[in-house]
Amino acid sequence: MSTALPSLGFAGIGLMGLPMCRRLLAAGYPLTVWNRSPQKCAELVAAGARLAESPAALCRDTDIVLLCLADTGVVREVVFGEQGIAQGGRSGQLLVDFSSLEPTATRDMAAELAALCGMAWLDAPVSGGTPGAEAGTLAIMVGGDAADLARVRPVLLTLGQRVTHMGAVGAGQVTKACNQMIVACNALVIAEVVALAERSGVDASLIAEALCGGFADSRPLQILAPQMAQSRYTPVKWHVRTLLKDLDTAVKFSREQGSATPISGLAAQLMRLHGSQGHLQNDPATLVELFRARD
Repeated sequence: MSTALPSLGFAGIGLMGLPMCRRLLAAGYPLTVWNRSPQKCAELVAAGARLAESPAALCRDTDIVLLCLADTGVVREVVFGEQGIAQGGRSGQLLVDFSSLEPTATRDMAAELAALCGMAWLDAPVSGGTPGAEAGTLAIMVGGDAADLARVRPVLLTLGQRVTHMGAVGAGQVTKACNQMIVACNALVIAEVVALAERSGVDASLIAEALCGGFADSRPLQILAPQMAQSRYTPVKWHVRTLLKDLDTAVKFSREQGSATPISGLAAQLMRLHGSQGHLQNDPATLVELFRARD
């Protein structure tokens, strides 16, 4: 029985993709990388990765192709566009998509890819941000065939501490939408709390410590409240635009399912307002500026 590690291809070397690839290389996986801006791959190539000239080429000598891309449109282009994965993929290969996408579009794309080249699709969005990607502690929620997940589980456990099979293709994206609804609404309430504490003369930098271990405690509270209280917005670990995109995805999907999500709908509008004030590329810690008094 062969113990050789599967060869991997990875498309999308960004805030999340770069530390994920570092971990895969450190674990000994043969890795080929592609990014629309090739210079972002330089560090990985220096560490032993191969550089592919296109998404189609990424499939040439790999068993599993991993994606970590910005949104549904970008994934569709990388998979089905000119020199896309669909042109290089083959039956027996597996595509694992870590991106956060629209669930309905994910189901449609998975079916189209299988019809075009026989390649199977797992949607495996992650939660934990860049710190989780760096530490290998991501939570990974997976939609797709159980046998396909079993095949790739060791790879996923190099990147995350928890891998949960949520159901058929698209189920991982539904779960990630639920995750982002909680995270985004939480971030906005934390911003309100910090601004209220400041307005009332309370030391807002003590909020996270005071509530630690209580019923209101959460990882977003412990991360965001100190950043907000100190107006510490750099380095940017995640983006307002990402939260807004995911909220819009969740609200759109809820309409398709006939499910009411009024709190998330309001959160999306507040996030859009904040983005329109020049904060789309900024860290969500800047959300506190929505609520700070401007006397």
